[in-house]
Amino acid sequence: MADVGRMLLVFGVLLVVIGGALMLFGRFSLPGDFTFRSGNVTVYVPLATGIVLSIVATVVLNLVLRQR
Repeated sequence: MADVGRMLLVFGVLLVVIGGALMLFGRFSLPGDFTFRSGNVTVYVPLATGIVLSIVATVVLNLVLRQR
């Protein structure tokens, strides 16, 4: 149970670091990210960014969990 807690703590710290970096360097967008504007309403759909982050997370988790 301690291993799960430690892993959650590491992932939480990583999320904070990544979130802070994105706040400092601005939001990045890939060509597959869509922005719809109509009057005062803006909708941002980060489709390509979500796919890329999903692939990166899958690779990292597979590498981390296979180390056991």
